[in-house]
Amino acid sequence: MDDQTDRKPGPKKAAVSVEASSLADQVATIKQGLKSSPVRRQLTWVSIGIVAVIVATSIGQVLLNRWNQPFYDALARRDMADFLHQLLVFAMIAGGLLVLNIGQTWLNQMIRLRLREALTLDLIDQWMRPARAFRLANAGAIGVNPDQRMQQDAAHLSDLSTDLGVGLLQSFILLVSFIGVLWELSSGFVFHVGGYSLAIPGYMVWAAFLYAGIASWLSWLVGRPLISLNSERYTREAELRSSMVRVNENVDAIALYHGEPDARRRLELDLGTVLGAMRRIFTAQINLSWVTDTYGWITVVAPILVASPVYFSGDISFGGLMMAVGAFNQVHSSLRWFINNIGSIADWRATLMRVADFRIALEETDVLHGTERRIEFRENANGSLTFEKLQVASPEGCTKLADPQVEIHPGERIMVTGEPGAGKTLFFRAIAGLWPWGSGLIGLPAGETPIFVPRVPYFPAGTLREVLDHPNGSAPASDAEISAVLAEVGLERLSSSLDRSGRWERELGDDEQRALAFARIAVRKPRWVIIDEALDAFDGPSLRRVLAMLQTRLPDAAILNIGRGLHNPQFFPRSLNIVKDTGAPALKPVRVRAGAIEPPPAAARAKKK
Repeated sequence: MDDQTDRKPGPKKAAVSVEASSLADQVATIKQGLKSSPVRRQLTWVSIGIVAVIVATSIGQVLLNRWNQPFYDALARRDMADFLHQLLVFAMIAGGLLVLNIGQTWLNQMIRLRLREALTLDLIDQWMRPARAFRLANAGAIGVNPDQRMQQDAAHLSDLSTDLGVGLLQSFILLVSFIGVLWELSSGFVFHVGGYSLAIPGYMVWAAFLYAGIASWLSWLVGRPLISLNSERYTREAELRSSMVRVNENVDAIALYHGEPDARRRLELDLGTVLGAMRRIFTAQINLSWVTDTYGWITVVAPILVASPVYFSGDISFGGLMMAVGAFNQVHSSLRWFINNIGSIADWRATLMRVADFRIALEETDVLHGTERRIEFRENANGSLTFEKLQVASPEGCTKLADPQVEIHPGERIMVTGEPGAGKTLFFRAIAGLWPWGSGLIGLPAGETPIFVPRVPYFPAGTLREVLDHPNGSAPASDAEISAVLAEVGLERLSSSLDRSGRWERELGDDEQRALAFARIAVRKPRWVIIDEALDAFDGPSLRRVLAMLQTRLPDAAILNIGRGLHNPQFFPRSLNIVKDTGAPALKPVRVRAGAIEPPPAAARAKKK
C-alpha cells in the first residue's frame, strides 16, 4: 500500500495562496465567456428586442401620464362626455401597454434561458479543457464543489442578471422619459412666502433626486453586509450537499461500520453552519427592511406633500397636481430601483463572485507554478519511451527514478516499484502530463497515444459497448470479439448486456470494475499501456486471468506497470525503482485570484476550537 502522498491528490500537493479578484476582474471574465459563446448571436438579438420593447413601453407610460390631466380635469368639471372619451383613450393606451408587457415577459424569459446556456456551456468548456479539472481540484478551496458553481450558481446568476439588468434598463429609460416631463411641470411651481414669490426651476426633479438619494445611501449602508453573508451561505450549502452525497455513495460502508451516528453528527454540523449563515442573512434583511419599508410608506404621500404648497396656492389645477404626482412617482420609481433591489444586488454580487472566480481559477490553473521549472516533453522518432534526469517536484520534495537515464522500447514489459511515500502516483501523473512541475525530460513514442490506467477505473455513462469500444472512430470490435475478451477476464455474464445503458461503477463490484477496465484495453489494442497500481488489488486467480489476457490480446504492446512489485517476473522481466529525494527544492505555493475562497470546513473549525 502506498501512503497518503500517493493516494490523495489533496491541496497539500499544490499549496495555494489567495489573491482576491476585483469586481472588474469578475465582470471582465464573464464578458469574455459570453463573447465566445455559440449562443452569442441569439442572446444579442433577444437583448435588442427587449430594449425596443422597453423604449416603446416608456413612450406608452408618458402618454398615460399625460392622460391624467384631462381625465381628472373632466372629473373636476363633471363633464360626462369628456370623461367617456378619456376612458376610451385609456383603453387604447392600456391595451398597447398590455401587449408590450406580455412581450417583455417573454423576452425576459428568453434572455434567462440564453444567458444560462451561454454561461454554463462556457464553464463546462473551460472545466473540460485537458487536465484542467484535475489541476483545479488540486488548487485548493476554489476547486471545491465545481458542480454547484456550474449548475446552481450559474443558473442563479443568469436569473439575477436578467431581472436586475432589465429592471435597471427600464428604470433608466423611464427616468430619461419622465425627467423632462417633471421639469416642465415644475416650471409653473411658485412658492409664496411672506409676500414674496419664489420659483425653483425643476423643483420636483431636485426633490425626487434628493429623496431617492438619501434612501439609496441608507439602504446601501445597511444592506452591504449581505454580499459576504450570501457568499458564505452558498459555501455552507455546498458543504452540506457534498456531505449528503458522500454519505449516499458510502451507505454500505457506513452500515457495516455502524457509522450512522458519526455520519449523522457530521450532517447535523454542516446543517448547523447553513442555518447559522441563514440566520445572519435574515438579521441583515430585517435591518434592511426597516429602511426600505419606512421609505415605502413615506413614498405614499411624499409627492403630494412636495407639490401641495403650489396646489393650495392655486397655481395648478387638480388634474395638473395628479399629472405632477404621476410624473414624480415615475421619476422616483426609477431612482429607487437601487433601494428596491439592494437585497438582490447583494445576492447577485455574491453569485457573480463565485462564478467569475471559478472561471478565473480555471484559466489560471494552466499557469499555476508559473515560476517553477517544468518537465520537458518531446517525441522520440524511434518509438521508445525515455526518461532523462527526471525529477517530479512536489511540496514534499522530488520523486525520481533511481537510474537517471532510462529507455523503454516498444513491446517491453516493465515493473516500476518504490517504497511507500516515494511518489509512484505522482510519477504516473507526470508521464500523463497531469503534473508537469519538475525538471528533466520525458520522451514519448512519436505517433502513439498511450492508454493510462489509474487505480480507480472510470466508465462514462452509456451502454457497455460504448464503454468498451474505441471512442475515436476506429473500426468497432465485433460482438464475438468483445464477448471473448469479457470471458477471458471472468465477465462472460456481461456479454448479453452490450447494448444496455447503466451506471457500471455502481452495478459492478470493485474487482469486476478493474477487470472491465483491462477488458477495455484489450478491445482497444493500444501499443503502449501505463498502469498505476491497478493490478495490485487483484487476487491470485484474477491476476493470472488478466495477465494471460494481456499476453494473448496485446503480445506486442509495451506495458509499464507502476505498483508494489509482487507480480509475475516472467511477465515483467525488467524492473525500475522510484525514490524520493527530500533534499531537493520543494514546489512553492501558487497564487490564484479568488474572492470567494471558502473558509475551512465546519469539522476543521470545530476541531480547531
